Amino acid sequence: MYAHDELCEKGCPMRYKATFLVGFAVGFVAGARAGRERYEQMVKASRKVAENPTVQKAAKTAGAKATELTKVAKDKAAERVPKLTETAKSGASKVRGQLDRLPGRHAADAEMEGEHAAVNGSRPR
Repeated sequence: MYAHDELCEKGCPMRYKATFLVGFAVGFVAGARAGRERYEQMVKASRKVAENPTVQKAAKTAGAKATELTKVAKDKAAERVPKLTETAKSGASKVRGQLDRLPGRHAADAEMEGEHAAVNGSRPR
């Protein structure tokens, strides 16, 4: 085996990386020049569409409908909050009742002594 072959085995991957980077740079520069022109075309077309009276009318109609739907959703949510609150309280009461049936856990005794439930839901002994 010659020294040249050994060098090529180690240096070849680096040559491919350098070739890739040069190709990337050339493509980037060429694409940027062509890309800017295409970008300007797209901006011009989008402005033309946005300025179209039909599109503006449709946008206003969609905005009005969105405002209306938001008000309806707000009203429905306000109607349902009291029921959700009651459901949550009822569920909490059921859980407390089940906890009170566990051996060594008597909430009624603790409440009579003036103790309150801790933040994490456990009761002091």
